[in-house]
Amino acid sequence: MSLLRPLKITIPPHAGDVLTLHLLASLQRRNPRFALEQTSLRPPRCGGRGPRKISPVSFRDMISKSRRVLMSRRPTTRPLASRTAGPLFRVIVVAILVFVLFPPICPGAERWMEATTSRQWSFPRDHGSHPRYRTEWWYFTGNLRDGQTNSYGYQLTFFRYGLAIKPRLPANAWSIRDIYFAHFALTDGARNAFHHAERVSRAGPGLAGAQQTHMDVRVLGWSAVMEGGRIDLRASHQAMALALRLTPAKPAVFHGERGLSRKGPGPGEASYYYSFTDLRTEGTIGIPGMTAPAAVEGRSWFDQEFGSNQMTKDKAGWDWFALRLSDGRDLMVYSLRKKDGTVEAESSGTLVEPDGTSRRLPHSRIETTVLSHWISEKSAGRYPAAWRIRIPGAGIDVTVNPLVAGQELVTRAAAPITYWEGAVKGRGVSQGKEVTVEGYVELTGYAGALGGIF
Repeated sequence: MSLLRPLKITIPPHAGDVLTLHLLASLQRRNPRFALEQTSLRPPRCGGRGPRKISPVSFRDMISKSRRVLMSRRPTTRPLASRTAGPLFRVIVVAILVFVLFPPICPGAERWMEATTSRQWSFPRDHGSHPRYRTEWWYFTGNLRDGQTNSYGYQLTFFRYGLAIKPRLPANAWSIRDIYFAHFALTDGARNAFHHAERVSRAGPGLAGAQQTHMDVRVLGWSAVMEGGRIDLRASHQAMALALRLTPAKPAVFHGERGLSRKGPGPGEASYYYSFTDLRTEGTIGIPGMTAPAAVEGRSWFDQEFGSNQMTKDKAGWDWFALRLSDGRDLMVYSLRKKDGTVEAESSGTLVEPDGTSRRLPHSRIETTVLSHWISEKSAGRYPAAWRIRIPGAGIDVTVNPLVAGQELVTRAAAPITYWEGAVKGRGVSQGKEVTVEGYVELTGYAGALGGIF
């Protein structure tokens, strides 16, 4: 088939989501010879949603909007990881187009499961993948120090995004069902530097995947594997490298209603969410500018979350805090911001005591004040850059600041998502005693809304 002439594509209901449209728009932008012809389509009833019609006008608007979002997020300088993303991007886009042109067999009334009721957890099974839910992530962040007390931060995150409940050809290793993403970032406090990379792949024959029986997640050589209660992390990209062993110092913590973390008032506007908030960490890291990998130790935080409809289109993004206090208490807070400027009432937090016991903190009992802002030269996003967090009922009053101001990830290998994720430090008071604070903060939706993607 020649790409010199327009290729007519009709978009079936399973491919009409925001992420797939972003990928198609990315293909248009990267290859001007490729054209999408607007067309009408009335798909068969599938997944219990009933027929819907995609008109030429709405299709054109969706593609144009995706292209505008992509162009507005293009950084002024090309990120390190994007220098090698071209061939990989083309492989993923081809896979998406195959999925669009040859959709999976309609599974009748079968649909993605949603988080609606509290869950009966079972480990190590629930450390693994939950493929009946559309989105899932394994999120590792940590604060590290070397022998010279230099401070570092790291993020290693694995995402699974489901495109089909069942692949069209289950026996074919190349038949696409899920797309796997991974983000890897290192913060260098000594050099005031931040580095990040990304990878994306379908499962394929050993390219990426996640086991369902235990934690074993891999994306093109990056991995998180749990054995004997310990987690080994591996990732490398050019001069960046990470090899860490994590050992839980506290039991797993279940957020919300025994792991049911609500993100909105509607049915299914929730995820299943648990954490290891205190993981003893040791290993090595390599950062551009180092002559050899550095031995490090510190503390890490792990989140696993899965669901199918947790971020509805009225949401702009979220502010998430994972903080460890020097008195042994751990604090998680998330605030979901709506596009109308208000905060979702279902936002909440979790306080973990030194003995591992925990309690839910309603949003009404958490006071967060932004003290300053930072503006990105790459995305023009305006991010909060310092915070005061008060929880009067728990005797907590702390102030936190970024270890490095510019800890923004501009990702382009597949979905164009830009967000700030970085190491923070601070001090304050907990139960009447002075404490120091360290941890991580994630800020999304300040350089483009994320509602409807996850």
